[in-house]
Amino acid sequence: MSDSYYLGIDVGTGSARASLVSATGKVVASSTVDTKTWRDPDDHRIFEQSTDNIWASICECVKTCLAQSGIAPEAVKGVGFDATCSLAVCDADGAPVQVTRGAGLGEHGERNIVLWADHRAEREAEVINKSGSVVLEYVGGTMSVRFIPLSSSRNGDPQNPLAQNAHAPPPSSRAANSSTSPDFLTYRATGDTARSCCSLTCKCSYVPHKAGWQDEFFEKVGLGEMVKEGYRAIGAGRVAGAGHGGGGGESAVLSPVLTAGQPVGRGLSKKAGEEFGGLREGTPVGSGVIDAYAGWLGTVAARCVGEEEKEPSLDESRHRLAAVAGTSTCHLVQSPEGVFVPGVWGPYKDPVFRGWWMNEGGQSSTGQLIDFMLTTHPAYAELQSRAKAQGTNIFAVLTSLLESLRVSADVATLTELTLDLHLYPDLHGNRSPIADPRMRGALTGLTLDSSINDLARKYLATLQAIALQTRHIVDTLNEAGHEVREVYVSGGQATNRGLIQLLADACGVPVVLPVDYGGAVVRGAAVLGRFAAEVARAQKEGDGGMGEREQDEMLWRIMVEMTPPGTRVSPAASAKEKKLLEAKYKIFRESIEIQKRWRDEMEEAAK
Repeated sequence: MSDSYYLGIDVGTGSARASLVSATGKVVASSTVDTKTWRDPDDHRIFEQSTDNIWASICECVKTCLAQSGIAPEAVKGVGFDATCSLAVCDADGAPVQVTRGAGLGEHGERNIVLWADHRAEREAEVINKSGSVVLEYVGGTMSVRFIPLSSSRNGDPQNPLAQNAHAPPPSSRAANSSTSPDFLTYRATGDTARSCCSLTCKCSYVPHKAGWQDEFFEKVGLGEMVKEGYRAIGAGRVAGAGHGGGGGESAVLSPVLTAGQPVGRGLSKKAGEEFGGLREGTPVGSGVIDAYAGWLGTVAARCVGEEEKEPSLDESRHRLAAVAGTSTCHLVQSPEGVFVPGVWGPYKDPVFRGWWMNEGGQSSTGQLIDFMLTTHPAYAELQSRAKAQGTNIFAVLTSLLESLRVSADVATLTELTLDLHLYPDLHGNRSPIADPRMRGALTGLTLDSSINDLARKYLATLQAIALQTRHIVDTLNEAGHEVREVYVSGGQATNRGLIQLLADACGVPVVLPVDYGGAVVRGAAVLGRFAAEVARAQKEGDGGMGEREQDEMLWRIMVEMTPPGTRVSPAASAKEKKLLEAKYKIFRESIEIQKRWRDEMEEAAK
């Protein structure tokens, strides 16, 4: 397969990216194009995007990759997609339907994606979380405000608590087909309406091992119209008693539910092939996954530098936590059996490997939190000026400043610079393991200091808070039955060695960094493209009857072959620093209880 290449396409929060990757994992070309996001100036909860804008950005990226690499289009043997798990709303022909509130809601319009970060459905989340449905057992007991059922439909019943959802298109609108972003992309690429088990299970209340869709849940929370229409509104229609989702309402439409990377339809459509710069019609397209899961695919099979001869097994994946760190951070760990973890999403059945389960923790704001703490400080302009004068970046300046402060204070560790400074990081609500969107940030230890040295200390406190919250998630996973032995970090935060060392020290386990820290997610998408190509070839050659185990082994082999060795960063805290971090962790946990108590007291006083 030396002349075979695989196209990975990743749609993140603010950009689309494409990479051409060889069968050995070498990235031969990559391109990124920014995408549009609309915010409501009167409502900080609103985040919207456009499928037309995203698709145009993808096409530009793919054409650039082909031009940069000089690779003939016919050498691209498979295509894989990942995207944020956002809600895309279209009409029956795939044309965008506006989700922006106001007179245009439900009509044709560019702004047709409710982005994952959107929190407009807080009230609806409260209603659903009181339903007592079995689906709540598979999201850590509490459904996040970001889950798809919260804003995907309403049935118009004035007696039902979700019927008057002002955020969802009205029943009379043009909206006929809602889907997660990964499924929209495979639909746009192939014309096939197959849906991803990853998307449906992780964000749409689909429970594969319990016959799929749970009619009782959707009827109870006011989405009974979905049941009547065979769940056509969110893309996966069904026939009574047929496979996934069998039982309950009937529908003339049946959209298959595919696990990660399984071939979608007949492959790339002629139109999509042309839009991608001449890719061959019929090129296999793998069923897509949520972007964090692509990051898991692109990292956890890695060997470590110096240990290349040790080939990891699929069984070892259960001890490897992937931390996909960007604007926010997702924490993913796989297990052969379902592990129920309070406040952590899952366990999800079959999101990547058939027969395996996944738990998904997360921090609502990490990279975004660092940016906020820096850019809102009075000394930020001075920090930028120093970086420019020194010909470096702001993080290098901050690292140097902190070391100078440590020497001046005559202390052994940086942690001693923040003995009285403690940040609780949930400025955008808590995703895991508290699962409370109303949690807010807190900063203790303020002084009348607005200097650049104060900025450096607050930057350090921010990194500490992110590391301590990661430990909170890891501790909760392990207490429930997981056994995390290593953390595999990808995304922009992997370049921050101060944060990485803090993660290792706070969690007490090694952290593994990929060679291509920023390309792990799109590499995972390319893995899906290769898997689709190999499965399609096997089916064409008459070996289409592979069982779950054979397909699992094939996918894991591809992951190992396409993931370069990573660098291991081991815990290195001295005894004193361990003691200090332990004390900070205790304060971190106490901050949660204090905030909850204060909130209850204020709500009681406001009655």
